[in-house]
Amino acid sequence: MRWLRLLLLFVLAGCAPRLSGVDPNRIPAPDTWDPQPAPIEWWYVSAYLPEAGLAFHWAFFKAYPPEGMKLFGLPARAVYPYPMHAAHLAVTDLRTGRFRFMERDDFRRPDARVRVAGDPLRLAFDDWRLEQRGDAFRLVAGPLDLWLVPLKPPVVHPPGYSGTAETGRMYYVSYTRLALYGEVAGRRVRGFAWMDHQWGEQLAGRRVGWDWFGLHLSDGSELMLYRVRDAKGRVQAIHASVVHPSGRVEKLGPVAMTPKAYWRSPVSGYRYAVAWEVAAPGLRLSLKPLRLSQELRTTTTRVAYWEGPVEGRGQRAGHAVRAFGMGEFIGGPWPR
Repeated sequence: MRWLRLLLLFVLAGCAPRLSGVDPNRIPAPDTWDPQPAPIEWWYVSAYLPEAGLAFHWAFFKAYPPEGMKLFGLPARAVYPYPMHAAHLAVTDLRTGRFRFMERDDFRRPDARVRVAGDPLRLAFDDWRLEQRGDAFRLVAGPLDLWLVPLKPPVVHPPGYSGTAETGRMYYVSYTRLALYGEVAGRRVRGFAWMDHQWGEQLAGRRVGWDWFGLHLSDGSELMLYRVRDAKGRVQAIHASVVHPSGRVEKLGPVAMTPKAYWRSPVSGYRYAVAWEVAAPGLRLSLKPLRLSQELRTTTTRVAYWEGPVEGRGQRAGHAVRAFGMGEFIGGPWPR
């Protein structure tokens, strides 16, 4: 019987996907938006729309079974050599105080209609979809019916990835300022959005956690802040970049991100740093959440995280600025 087991392992190994992680010496091009052969990958669109009193977060995940995972005593990637998919959608209405979170996955719903394609980018999960249409993107999902038009070219955030060898790394490219128009929850909206593509080998909530901001500043620039924590909560890296009004991206540092206030979830028990002081050469910002109860307790990706709109005030390059955007803070595994 042992030879049959070895034969089966040999056959399955030929079916296993050839996945690649992050090579710190090989930085991707900023227009890398098509699906990649990575262990885990996601696309993310978020926006805080102050005039409408609305904010949303939409994410699409593609992931293969984790390295080392076993199914029936065999390598999971060989037994099931296909990616799994999940999608998250959260909408905050600051006028009514209502917060809605929806999620989908295809590992508990094998009948789901999922499409992941590139050139042009097409992501679909049943009737939720993000589609590239020429130079623009169309996002339709639940209460979202939107057009997104890049106002600046995509950028690679220096140094080209987030994380460390210990926590795992993710390549990181963004459209940091897109003109947004359409409808959210039946309300006509216009404003700015932020769109990310990340791929690599970070396992959120297990090997790594993070505190992230994507901010639009009143001087026409954008600011990305990314504080990476290991499984014990120790800060391992801080990545920060500014995208100038011209579209040029620049590494920002050294950066200090100091938590100033916390919120503890009465459901998961996780404590989130939600108000922050940020300091860097030529930059000082105070950031605060606009609503505290913004925890997403996911049954798809099995992670609890805080996602919501934030505002801030401070100075950049000697001038007063205001900041508007979204914050994302990882709590940990859910259910615990």
